Amino acid sequence: MALHTTTLWGLVHDARRDLAEDLAGLTEAQWATESLCAGWSVEEVVAHLTAAASVGRWRWIRSIVAAGFRPAVHNERRLREQVGPTPADTLARFEAVVESRVAPSSDTAAYLGEVLVHGHDIRRPLGLPTATPVEAWTTVAEFYARRDFTVPSRSLTTGLRLRATDGPFEAGSGPEVAGPTMALVVTMAGRSALRNQLSGDGAAILGERIPG
Repeated sequence: MALHTTTLWGLVHDARRDLAEDLAGLTEAQWATESLCAGWSVEEVVAHLTAAASVGRWRWIRSIVAAGFRPAVHNERRLREQVGPTPADTLARFEAVVESRVAPSSDTAAYLGEVLVHGHDIRRPLGLPTATPVEAWTTVAEFYARRDFTVPSRSLTTGLRLRATDGPFEAGSGPEVAGPTMALVVTMAGRSALRNQLSGDGAAILGERIPG
């Protein structure tokens, strides 16, 4: 289901807007809660998303070279630029990039995936629901099944048949992994939080491949 770039950016902006609305009511303790992104608090994940929407191609190249081609170092440095003196300031910086189309490459589906997966990294520990439409998750699932990009999604699912139970997504061949599209995407991104929503002969195989 290939979507036009304009449509993809619309989904990115919607996802950022929805997340900003959820963040607006957080307490200081919630901002400090550990996210599902190992080593980062909720506030740090939000700062990472702001950085991702603020760094274009040439600045990204300069940054990754300066980091010795170590993505973790690059991400940490750019994140620190976007953490404000208070959570309210960090949120204001994120709200300022909700409509941004800045990105290091033209892989817009990957950046949609970044917002959706990191949104889940934030909401899950806080007990907040996710209301993202299946269309958005499907777009990311199709991209993740084709390529390793920001996450090793294709490597994790090689030799498995993926099938969404709530949408049109299907990919691959082999032992089946079936479940809600969101659960498939989050698991393809290397998170184990929604593994219990997946079924089929391939579910255990996929689970064993997730680091940690």
